[in-house]
Amino acid sequence: MTTKITIAALQQMKRDGQKSIGVVAWDTPIARLADRAGVDFISVGDSVGVNLWGHDDPLQVTLDEMLICCKAVRRGAARVLLSCDVPYGPVQESPEAAVRAAKRLVSEGGADMVKLDAAADHPEAVRAVVAAGIPVFAQFGLTPQTAAKHGIPYSAQNAAGAQATPEMTARLVEEAKLLEACGACALDFTNSGPVVGAAVVSAVSIPVIGGFGGGPWLDGRVRLAITAIGYGEKWLDLKVDTYANTAKAALDAFGALVADARAGRQIKG
Repeated sequence: MTTKITIAALQQMKRDGQKSIGVVAWDTPIARLADRAGVDFISVGDSVGVNLWGHDDPLQVTLDEMLICCKAVRRGAARVLLSCDVPYGPVQESPEAAVRAAKRLVSEGGADMVKLDAAADHPEAVRAVVAAGIPVFAQFGLTPQTAAKHGIPYSAQNAAGAQATPEMTARLVEEAKLLEACGACALDFTNSGPVVGAAVVSAVSIPVIGGFGGGPWLDGRVRLAITAIGYGEKWLDLKVDTYANTAKAALDAFGALVADARAGRQIKG
């Protein structure tokens, strides 16, 4: 087995100018495939509710549900660095509640670090979790909520920071510095864009990684596994480029299974 990826290794990659790459995953089979493919980390995101379970709101996901996903991914990926989201609730409740939740994700779920969403709004929670000996992957960036906080209209044009103002850049750089000072080991920068993203990367010594709205200007990228492989009904019609179209392959396979069974032929597999 290849040497296990550590937080120190991820941070060294930034210093060496080497991009880190992760996927968001929630189950053992995908975790095993991602591990074998050579990703550096897997993020168990609370977006599982919307993307896999049919919820209409990510806030519906509970800590116990996150633990189920975290354990499943850990069983499938021994080499990669594993991050797990603290779902909505504990961080907003109090630093003490955030610590309790983080401890469960590490001790029961097997996470190497925990991700705190909207971390710049809760620096006291970041400090408390770090003080408890648990590494924090701190999420921040431009969302409809944070744009309102900064007094910036949120639109499709500025969602990826394409219309970044000097004021917005300065504020997000300061938030990144604050999170690093609070002890975060890495940053998850949502909707960075090339202007703010590059400024933040230069301003902090910890890795700055991005998913939606990220790009090559960051230290690393994270992608939903289901997006990378085109998994889900929407990929039957979407024209967006991805690395595979599992939805189309699955539809064809299910159709062939139905045809074989109804024709009295032996089914495959």
